[in-house]
Amino acid sequence: MKPSLPVQPKHIAILRLSALGDVCNLVPTVRALQRQWPDARITWIIGKGEHSLLAGLSGVEFVVYDKSTGLAGMRALWRQLADTRFDVLLHMQQAIRASVLSLGLKANVRVGYDKARAKDAQHWFTQYQLAPHSNAHVLESFMDFARVLGVEDDRLEWDLPISSTALNEARVISGEAPYLVINPCSNVRLRNFRNWSVEGYASVIEHAWVHHGLKSVLTGGGSVQERAIGDHIETLCQPDSVINAIGGTSLKGVLALIDQARAVIAPDTGPIHMANAVGTPALGLYASTNPMRAAPYCWRDFAVNAYPEAVRTYLHKSVEDVNWGQRVRHPSAMMLIKADDVIAKLDALLAHTAVTASVKEHP
Repeated sequence: MKPSLPVQPKHIAILRLSALGDVCNLVPTVRALQRQWPDARITWIIGKGEHSLLAGLSGVEFVVYDKSTGLAGMRALWRQLADTRFDVLLHMQQAIRASVLSLGLKANVRVGYDKARAKDAQHWFTQYQLAPHSNAHVLESFMDFARVLGVEDDRLEWDLPISSTALNEARVISGEAPYLVINPCSNVRLRNFRNWSVEGYASVIEHAWVHHGLKSVLTGGGSVQERAIGDHIETLCQPDSVINAIGGTSLKGVLALIDQARAVIAPDTGPIHMANAVGTPALGLYASTNPMRAAPYCWRDFAVNAYPEAVRTYLHKSVEDVNWGQRVRHPSAMMLIKADDVIAKLDALLAHTAVTASVKEHP
């Protein structure tokens, strides 16, 4: 017999470990749950790096799982929560690792994705599934978990915490002049293929400097690949037009840089969704992933969309003929994006948000 959903949950568990962009897209669901049940406890089981971004999020108790600790880390987390029983567990991670982790958690009912959206047989690990929602954006899929519990007020709120320390870190890096943030690299992992060309970024940086008086601050992690790409971009640009901060910031510092930026340009990676979460104009670059599913939610109209062309060129199909969320895993897919298209979108984005930017800079 399928268990019933709680009408007035007192303790809600969220299981979502990764990634940076996804946890940013999940925060509005947390805020919707808080509006509906302001006295309910919310415990979020989250990854280590993701916690470093969201630490201090109001009204949320975080339990951190470091995936590098493997089964030993799972057992430690199970012991930590051994005396805790949740009214409902919202299983929002479509990965077998997370499903195994969920087995050691005590909950009256476990809610997961419908079969069409579930990956790695996630529906085997839950008792209650979401209603089908075809062609949903990632943010909307998360919000479906609040809706299934009866939440109707699904307006978008984030209110991410940014400390004065992080703001000072950003100020030291960026100086006083207005700037763009460009995060050129996505996660360094096998067959990711989300990175655009260094020449393309250099062209956009030149245009922003000459035509808009905007410096560009490069952000990213400290991997060898990211540092090499940042250094290469820097060599192609005028010295005054770019600040290379790749590998030189904390994650909260990147969030602060993004919060104070005029706009953010990035492929499908965490910082483009961080921009969306703090209300900074976001220009996403999409060819290997579908922007209708994964672009920064509030700025989807300004995403550069070469995904249909990539599907035609490398999968020999139309967008309508591939599964929702289908990736184009080809190393040349992102090269279908033209610098002129990015520049045109940037001009439109800056023009569209000029008044808003003035208000943000001079409250």
